[in-house]
Amino acid sequence: MKARVNWVENVLFVAESGSGHAIVLDGAAEGGGRNMGMRPMELMALSVGSCSSYDVVTILKKAKQWVTACEAEVTAERVDGTPATFESIHLHFKVTGFDLSEKHVQRAIELSADKYCSASIMMKNAGVKVTHDFEVHEAEK
Repeated sequence: MKARVNWVENVLFVAESGSGHAIVLDGAAEGGGRNMGMRPMELMALSVGSCSSYDVVTILKKAKQWVTACEAEVTAERVDGTPATFESIHLHFKVTGFDLSEKHVQRAIELSADKYCSASIMMKNAGVKVTHDFEVHEAEK
């Protein structure tokens, strides 16, 4: 994997992935930024949420579960110090579909956490406490 990060001004950067997608990263005004984009640590927390969400949806579809929506609320806590690394990340999944099995949803989240989600596993290996819970909702017909 290759990517590029280009400095624009102050603490504003444009990052471009090897697949050609771009994202703006910036800092808050008190840090010299103009608040025009995500902070790098926000992006890292979202990486864990999106990686795990991808796994959960994919696993549920393979299990022939009729998923219509999957939302992961990401809550990350940082240590009080420098560097301000993550202390914990919690993912709360809201999975919606038709006749979803709670057992299948729970298993999909466990498989993501323990086997498939590279971002989550990398955080755990670095000492970050990564936890998950979920709720299942019936889709409207």
